[in-house]
Amino acid sequence: MEGKSQTIVIKLGTSVLTAGQASLNTAQMVELVRQCAQLKKQGHQVVIVSSGAVAAGRAALNRPCGNSLVEKQMLAAIGQGQLIHLWQNLFALYGITVAQMLLTRADVEERSRYLTARDTLTQLLAFEVIPIINENDAVATAEIKVGDNDNLSAMVAILANADKLMLLTDQAGLFTADPRNNPDAAFIHEVHHITDELKSLAGGSGTSLGTGGMATKLQAAEIATRAGVEVLIARGSAPNIITDALAGNAPSTTFVCFKAPIDGRKKWLLAGPKSSGKIICDDGAVHALKDKGASLLAKGITRVEGEFSIGELVSLCDEKGTVFAKGLSRFNHEELALIKGAHSSELQSLLGYIPSNVVLHRDDLVVLQGEHAEIAYKTQKFN
Repeated sequence: MEGKSQTIVIKLGTSVLTAGQASLNTAQMVELVRQCAQLKKQGHQVVIVSSGAVAAGRAALNRPCGNSLVEKQMLAAIGQGQLIHLWQNLFALYGITVAQMLLTRADVEERSRYLTARDTLTQLLAFEVIPIINENDAVATAEIKVGDNDNLSAMVAILANADKLMLLTDQAGLFTADPRNNPDAAFIHEVHHITDELKSLAGGSGTSLGTGGMATKLQAAEIATRAGVEVLIARGSAPNIITDALAGNAPSTTFVCFKAPIDGRKKWLLAGPKSSGKIICDDGAVHALKDKGASLLAKGITRVEGEFSIGELVSLCDEKGTVFAKGLSRFNHEELALIKGAHSSELQSLLGYIPSNVVLHRDDLVVLQGEHAEIAYKTQKFN
């Protein structure tokens, strides 16, 4: 890690920042700041995705409060200021300036807002500032929430054009079973391909303090590695964990990133928009899209699910319902219902017009599956 300068996004979960307690643990945060300062001294750029606003707000309010959405939004509004103020004070000990960025899904779904957020982030890093990023929970509704900071950190890693994403949690990494109740659980130290089997190993949230569990970390890893970002999961409370894990000197699960370059537009497709509908494809279309770099034609569509307009993001599924790609449709759901399975030469007679010869062009498409490693993951003895 002391060689080439890298951009590293570090996601800090609530359980890490509170050390498992009900309020922020300043001593734990000081240690994390020290390690981030060390990375800066080595020439790396650091971005932090920080949970903890609700926990900070709950401690500041110092009175009983429920867990409804409006109460959590109130606590986030109180705690966000407390949280960033604490980060500012701690990083100031090392002469480092920090900046607050609050995002919602809308900020990455809309292309112009995505580019604005990317430019702001790029400029902060150019001025040696550490961005502290969180979801804008105080105003976010269910429709525009990312929902958890694991997936938010993957989006931020894409925005920052990061080299690595580190997800710090209360576990040392990913296991073949829950190590808390299964002594035979094997530690997975390297993942080459996120399979359905691997996803089945992930459960829900590990604690009552956070909103994410290992399942959301796998979702984040899948997004980030697809965009060329290496992902590590490590135990946030372990001594010197940030620098040691990045150097390969501490237990962590590393998700190997895809080497194929992805342009900025396709990175945006990975990071931001939510799919509005589904297009189910036959085996021939699946093969052509995954393995031959083809565009999707109407002939390869067997059915359409959901409602969407022209230019909206849709998920492409095989006959079993597995999502293997997503992209921007050149037809709406009603048009596709009429032309599914038809040859391109039949579109004029079926619709009365031809808005496009292809349903999804390759330039507007991101394949999520297709490259299968010889081995999905590697385990090792964990002490």
